[in-house]
Amino acid sequence: MAAKQILLITGGNTGLGYEAVKALYASATPYEILMGSRKISNGEQAIEKLKQEVKESSSNVSVVQADVTSDESLEKLVGGIESKYGKLDVLISFDTQIQSGALSIREAYNASWDTNVTGTQVLTTLSMPLLIKSKNPRLLFVTSGTSSLIQTDLSEGIFARLNAAPDAGWPKQGQLNPVTSYRSTKTGLNMLMREWARILRNDPVKVFAISPGFLATGLGGVGAEQLKKMGAQDPAIGGKFIRDVVEGKRDEYEGKIVRSDFFDSPVQPY
Repeated sequence: MAAKQILLITGGNTGLGYEAVKALYASATPYEILMGSRKISNGEQAIEKLKQEVKESSSNVSVVQADVTSDESLEKLVGGIESKYGKLDVLISFDTQIQSGALSIREAYNASWDTNVTGTQVLTTLSMPLLIKSKNPRLLFVTSGTSSLIQTDLSEGIFARLNAAPDAGWPKQGQLNPVTSYRSTKTGLNMLMREWARILRNDPVKVFAISPGFLATGLGGVGAEQLKKMGAQDPAIGGKFIRDVVEGKRDEYEGKIVRSDFFDSPVQPY
């Protein structure tokens, strides 16, 4: 019997990260799933919920501490994976943060970039020696349709509200944060993916960015039911789509931003 693939999913205890863990845990393919969580207790609660929702599985799932804003946490995480498994087959970076509250513009932007881009780069770099050892390594970054430069011009459907211009005059309340910082970081993440695709062009690592679509994950503090009223889809759709990428069903889009199936085009325009 072939050894189980080792999957690390940061932010796997909540939102879309949890849905990806659940979809992979329910797969007929057996995996060793490492659910990254900033707090171990939150990951343990998520695993309890997972095992109630998916009664039978050929996979194993365990929680690992993963704080992408802490180099010490990430170094300890990767060191633990190396000691126990000696390799890593799939890295999926989910950590997403929309900054709001009593933060200055600089504080909010730095915090968002640290979580969504810098932390992802640190973890990816630390993990690369383990990914290179895999027979079928995959590197997945989770981006957003809101990051597309082309789609900033769209004014229909789910983009109507997002791209609407505010009334004339200054100040414009709520326009600089948190949406602007979030979209900016995801655009930066897209280039990060492209750079890793270039860096690894002569290596066997398949690199993707996943644009899972408008999902009712509660991101940004907006309730799931309210998001559904705005047209958001069930997060399980995104989880299953990510599983498809992990299992090789979108390999023709390697090195690109891949969109979820309920969009018209499988490849995200830049």
